[in-house]
Order: sequence, then structure tokens, then C-alpha cells
Amino acid sequence: MVSKLRAWLSHENVSKDLLLLLLIGGLYSLGIFLSSTFVNIYLWKQSNSYTDIALYNLSIYILQPLTFIFAGKCAKKIDRVIVLRTGVIVLSLFFLTVLIVGERAATFNIMLGALLGVGYGFYWLAYNVLTFEITEPETRDFFNGFLGVLQSLGGMSGPLLAGFIISRLNNFTGYTVIFTISFGLFIVAVLVSFGLSRRKANGNFSFRRIVNERKNNKNWRRILNAHVAQGFREGVFLFAVSIWIFLMTRDELSIGVFNLVYSGCSFLFYFLVSRIVKPRRRKKAIFIAGLVLYLNVLILLVSYSMPLLLLYAGIAGVFFPLLYVPYLSLTYDVIGKSWNAGEMRIEYIVVREIFLNVGRVLSIITFLIAITMITPETGIPYILLLVGGGHFIIYFFIKKIDTRMMKTTHD
Repeated sequence: MVSKLRAWLSHENVSKDLLLLLLIGGLYSLGIFLSSTFVNIYLWKQSNSYTDIALYNLSIYILQPLTFIFAGKCAKKIDRVIVLRTGVIVLSLFFLTVLIVGERAATFNIMLGALLGVGYGFYWLAYNVLTFEITEPETRDFFNGFLGVLQSLGGMSGPLLAGFIISRLNNFTGYTVIFTISFGLFIVAVLVSFGLSRRKANGNFSFRRIVNERKNNKNWRRILNAHVAQGFREGVFLFAVSIWIFLMTRDELSIGVFNLVYSGCSFLFYFLVSRIVKPRRRKKAIFIAGLVLYLNVLILLVSYSMPLLLLYAGIAGVFFPLLYVPYLSLTYDVIGKSWNAGEMRIEYIVVREIFLNVGRVLSIITFLIAITMITPETGIPYILLLVGGGHFIIYFFIKKIDTRMMKTTHD
């Protein structure tokens, strides 16, 4: 089966572990896309409070980096596959908890956000480290592109199916159904993880040493600054857009249609970008995509109809892959050519995620401050315009990165 997949993917050097990691990523994406968007709507329908939604997301982005540090220490002492499995199990527990608390979920918003943040922390630490270890420079763009295809498939089918189920069932019954399905998908992902080869790391966890490496390595400092900018956009966008759509339409199915358009375009362009954008074109692709994604936010300022929102979704679906695939590959190349990357790869991944979540936390704090000064229904598009420049700013941090010449000084 593995050989057939390799032939179909036109990559004979694709390993079994790489294919299994892609499968786990696909199951994760489907489970998350099926439910994560609707958790925010679920909480909103219970509390009608932007503050509750923002605090739920803020708790995610505070616990996630803290968990990254702890998971990084664990990954230095135990099998990283076990760390990955722990993350998937915690994510399963998150959905199980949502099912248990049911219509009282809004009163446990911070606890639920913290649980999800812990799950994300374990999962993404291990997944990113395994991606770094399993892929090579020649397979990295392929992996990121094909993972993007799987994520897009999950984004196409998950929200649409969830929106259809929720809109057809009474009260909160539909939410119970989709949270149950997500729980099941994560259980399957746990089972698949048993097929991955064991991977241990040696040495001490030198978190502070890699944070301070910014002083020695300009490329490392630049890519970390870029991740703060990335997080500044993502923090609010990951929940506010779906709330905005629901307020306009009062229909969960419309959120599914929005994600179908976005993910359908992403599906096609992840496939194309992974084959078209070569290393020498990465920075140009990041600049063009970042600029268009920022200009695209302007559509939200005048989006009072579903067709305009779908136009926004289509443009975002086209240009996000053009940004993400080369940007992620560039990030791994910077890490791979940094000081002592072989031994310190876990620390590099942890520090990167810390800076990403710093941007997300700053974004949500900006949102919380803004909604105290302006009516949320009026102010959300302008808040999105403020934080939406994050992806465009990425280019100005990475434009001077040169992975061919890595001259740093060390103690």
C-alpha cells in the first residue's frame, strides 16, 4: 500500500513515517475543522458575549505555548511519538468534556480553552518536530503542500457537513453529533500513531539558549519576528470571522458554505503551489500573497451580503497557500541551518511557537480593548483591518534571510 501511495504521489523517496504523519495530519484537520469553528458559535449562542469568546481563545493561546515548553522537555526524555499521542488524546478529552458539560459550556469557557491549548501544545510540538525530522529539504515543499491539500479537504467537508447537521437538528443536538464525530476521529488518529517509528532525543532541554540565539543568528531573529506578525493576524481571525458570518446570516450552514469556498480554493492551490513555487521564488510568493491577503480584508468592511463574504473566502483560499507553503519551508530551512539544529531541533520548534502565540495573545488583547471602546458589531471589521496586516508584514522580516550563508558566532 505504501508503494502504491508513493507511485501515486510521484515520490519514490517518500517514507512510511512521512505517509503516516500525513494521515495523522489529515485526521486531525478533519476533526478540528468539523468542530473547532462551531465551538465558538456554540459558546456564542449560550452567552452572546464577545468577551467570553475572546477569553476562551485567549486561554488557548496562553496555555498552548506553556504546554510547548513542557512538551519540549518531555520530548527530550521520551519518545516524541508518545508526545504526539498525548496531544491527540488531550484533544479527544476536550471534545468529550464539551459533550459532558453540554449547554453549560459557556460557563466553563476558560477551562475548555485551557484544555484545548494543552492539546494543541502537545500535538503541534510533536508534529512539527517529527515534520522536521522526517522530511528533507527536497521533500519539505511536497510534504507541506500535500498536508495543505489534506487540510483543505478537511476544511471543505468538515464545516459544510457540520453546518448541515446543525441546521437540520433542533436546539443543540447537532452540536452534540459533530463533537462526537470529532472525538471518534481523534481516537482513530491515536491508533494510527502506533505505526510511527520510535524517535528519541538525547541531551538537556536548552530553551533559554535557543531564545538567546537570536543575538547570534540574524536569520533566526528575523523568522521569529515574522511569526509574531503571523500570530497577530491569526489571533482574532481564527474566531471573529466565523462569528461575523453567523451574526449576518444566523445560519450555521452559511459558515459551512464559506469554509467550502475557502477550502476548495485552498485545495487546488496547495496542490499547485507545492509544485510551482521553488526555493528561489519563496520570498516573492510571500510578498504577493501577504499583500493580497491584507487588501482582501477590505472586503470585510463592506461585506453585508453572503456573495461578498464568499468572494473574500475565495481570494483567501487562493493566496493563503501561496504564503504558507514557502513560508513554512523557509522556516524549517532556517532552523535546519542554525546552530546545533540536530540536537536542539525541539528547542527551536518550541521557541518558534512561543513567538507565534505571543502575536496571537497580543491580537486578542487588542480585540478585548477595542470592544470596550466601540460597539463590537460596528467595530469588528475595523479590528480585523488593524490586525489583518500581519501576513503582509511577514515579508519585511524575511526578505533579508539567506539560508545559503549562515555565519553566526557562538559562545
